[in-house]
Amino acid sequence: MAGGERAAHLMRQLASAACRCPAHSQAYSHTYNRVSTGEVHMCERKTDYAFEMACSNIRYGAGVTREIGMDLQNMGARNVCLMTDRTLSQLPPVGVVLDSLTKHGVKYKIYEDVRVEPTDKSFKAAIDFAKQGHFDVYVAVGGGSVIDTCKAANLYASHPEAEFLDFVNAPIGKGKPITATLKPLIAVPTTAGTGSETTGVAIFDFENLKAKTGIANRALKPTLGMVDPLHTLHMPSRVAANSGFDVLCHALESFTALPYYLRSPCPSNPINRPAYQGSNPISDVWARHALKIVAKYLKRAVRDAGDVEARSSMHLASVFAGIGFGNAGVHLCHGMSYPIAGNVKTHRAKGYNVEHPIVPHGLSVVLTSPAVFAFTANMCPERHLEAAQILGTDVSSIKKDDAGRVLADTLRSFLYDLEVEDGLSSIGYTKEDIPSLVKGTIPQERVTKLSPRAHTEEDLTALFAASMKLY
Repeated sequence: MAGGERAAHLMRQLASAACRCPAHSQAYSHTYNRVSTGEVHMCERKTDYAFEMACSNIRYGAGVTREIGMDLQNMGARNVCLMTDRTLSQLPPVGVVLDSLTKHGVKYKIYEDVRVEPTDKSFKAAIDFAKQGHFDVYVAVGGGSVIDTCKAANLYASHPEAEFLDFVNAPIGKGKPITATLKPLIAVPTTAGTGSETTGVAIFDFENLKAKTGIANRALKPTLGMVDPLHTLHMPSRVAANSGFDVLCHALESFTALPYYLRSPCPSNPINRPAYQGSNPISDVWARHALKIVAKYLKRAVRDAGDVEARSSMHLASVFAGIGFGNAGVHLCHGMSYPIAGNVKTHRAKGYNVEHPIVPHGLSVVLTSPAVFAFTANMCPERHLEAAQILGTDVSSIKKDDAGRVLADTLRSFLYDLEVEDGLSSIGYTKEDIPSLVKGTIPQERVTKLSPRAHTEEDLTALFAASMKLY
């Protein structure tokens, strides 16, 4: 069989096995046959026709952090920037890294002023440190806040003439492509949630907007993610829970996101293809597997910090979900979470040693999940039912029309068992705050446009209202 015929045959097989729901069908064979014959050219399409798989190299193993000094030696590192936060700087994960650097004679400077839930101001402080240090390798030891801050410091130190908003996602920033080569970055995650060690995304609170935004580009992804499950044993119970909720929503949102071939516009140049491309066959594999691990291990990991199997498994689930959403993207739960975190008034989450009010990222994401998936289900009921089944619900006799209700109820039960706050009202929000929350969601087009179901301001208003109470 000739090469072109074989490709077409394989695509027809894919199409026959594909999901038949409205958002995830769209005859594959028709599109690919037209592309293969030259009938459709990249610049002529309104929606994309390809997706790209990208993630960091990952090294996993209990105690693997001890190798980092050798890695830096192998890289020829002469001046290393080590970023962490003040709490972690006193804990074993950072100690292990420092011991390894010292043992192998690696020169470094430490920056421990990373802010938990970073802001544009805290990003800029870290960037200034990086610019002054002239570092040739970066090491981030911490959760998503530390890793994202280190990514931003590396980016802007490599583009010293750039203004801060140059690379921030549009429409808040200019969303310019990254052209310079960044320095190597080794990420050592200490939480099991963000997946930042796998992705080219860095998130921060834009204080003037009172909402989160970020920078998304494959060039940001770490050179190596050192996933050492021993580090997760130091997470307090609520940190483990909120980190796990981020994994849960990463997997659910990437699995139900608008398919890559329906995302617009089609880029005129591959450099303009976004990191978040829409659901695709490769990301689906990682999302499904992450959901299975969450269903089996998250409750155990929250309830017993000494459950090494559960904590280790959730650390891997974070990586798996990170690979999935790092290429497919997320949608409404994350888009709505940014103003929830950014408009926090007085809420101080348990288990976080910080001096400022905080709604942890995983909590801000998961509180809207029942309402969101009830809303999106009619565009892809099969996927919503499959997710509910993975999370432990018997869906054998459930009609497609009930997919949203069933997944929402499954999530509520899951959150109730883990003693999650009862909706937005329990973290200080009232119905009077909804207009501000909607206003903060509207600019999050990088993620909200990946929702499988189109939405209006009125829809967002209804989703926030439905999320005021969960139980």
